[in-house]
Amino acid sequence: MVNGTHGHKPRTRAAHRSRRWFMNKALLAGGVSAVAAMGGYAATQAGAETTATADATATASPSGPPAGGGFGRTIAYDDFVGVTTDGTVVEDLYAVHSTGVSTAPVVRAAAAFVDALTDDQKSATLFDVRADQWLDWTNVDSNDRDGVALRDLTEKQYALAMKLLKSALSARGLKRATDIRKLNHFLGEYSGDTSKALNQDAYWFTVMGTPSAEDAWGFQFEGHHLVINYFVLGDQVVMTPTFMGSEPTRITYDGVDYHLFREETAAGLALFRSLDATQRAAALSADEKTGADLIAGAGQDNAEIPYAGVKGSDLDRRQQQLLLDLAEVYVGHQDEGHARVRMREIEKHLDDTYFYWIGPYEDDSAFYYRVHSPVVLIEYDAESPLAYREDEDGTSASPSASASPSASASTGPGAGGPGAMGDPTQQHIHTIVRTPNGNDYGVDLLRIHLATDH
Repeated sequence: MVNGTHGHKPRTRAAHRSRRWFMNKALLAGGVSAVAAMGGYAATQAGAETTATADATATASPSGPPAGGGFGRTIAYDDFVGVTTDGTVVEDLYAVHSTGVSTAPVVRAAAAFVDALTDDQKSATLFDVRADQWLDWTNVDSNDRDGVALRDLTEKQYALAMKLLKSALSARGLKRATDIRKLNHFLGEYSGDTSKALNQDAYWFTVMGTPSAEDAWGFQFEGHHLVINYFVLGDQVVMTPTFMGSEPTRITYDGVDYHLFREETAAGLALFRSLDATQRAAALSADEKTGADLIAGAGQDNAEIPYAGVKGSDLDRRQQQLLLDLAEVYVGHQDEGHARVRMREIEKHLDDTYFYWIGPYEDDSAFYYRVHSPVVLIEYDAESPLAYREDEDGTSASPSASASPSASASTGPGAGGPGAMGDPTQQHIHTIVRTPNGNDYGVDLLRIHLATDH
């Protein structure tokens, strides 16, 4: 049963999608005054991310493409095309086939989680497998989400929710998701309010379709700086779009040292620094970085992003391996077996993979890079501070006695430095992984499945 929802009526998101679009449109049109009316951290976050284009298109201009980090137009499932270079989907990239990697653990975990929900929770959480819900996500801090939040689960339900994440992600991916949630809670303490979206348990589950070993289904895990879309068909998995970010990324909190995105930063630098002068000239768009450059974030499902940068076929074997190593840092967040399947897919198109860079390339530099091929799009963006500020010596304000003892007073959100929010910094990083040409959310696989098997 492709569209089953455990006896509950499938839900759509037309009204909710429209409401979110009108809010985003008002922000795009109203600028600072519209953002100021929101108030608080949400206003600060929105103000930095309203440079996204409303029509979800982008170009790779030398000054950096328009931002797509959180505010774009959410479209209906039936209008989904996917990220393309020019609006035309490259055909025959994906196929329904056996990967040889079992999805039984995630099917069992999802079924157990759904079965443990109350009827009211199921009504809020279960959707048709082709629901608009897939595309209606945002990485900004918001309580305007469907599904069931971790903070509203019983102890048993919470344990089952964590088991679902554990079955879908690798150990590294689960740790990254946990650390993002933990630092989101830190940001709530730092900002003085953990009661809403800045909380480690302000993350929502929705389930599309019925967890099954044969039929298509999936789930979405959504909250501030962390969005995981996980589609399953037989033993195939598509875990895109996946958005991961944090502010701050490096801090001592509750006696634990955190340094998120260290691997993504190091792997990007390693590849860029390996380039010779000719390759670097092809890859480098601008020596300086200002503002936000991420273009394939929330609401950018039909973005047109031309290839830019140095091409994989112009790299030597060592550099090509560095490019694969970089991709694996991101792909490796999903369970190990399906990550290997995904890496084989990416390697198949290695010669047609482009690497693009904006900004300087010192260890602590703020920069942007993009990895882009017919089957994968990866973006890394070091952005301006929104709610967390460091002094020049690298220290920061402490939200509580549990934060770093070396912390000192902060100037507050958006203060100081050139530009409205100050200089970009590695203390605020956004990343996203997508599957271009129609297979985000497993849409192309489901289309083929329905056309050939039903």
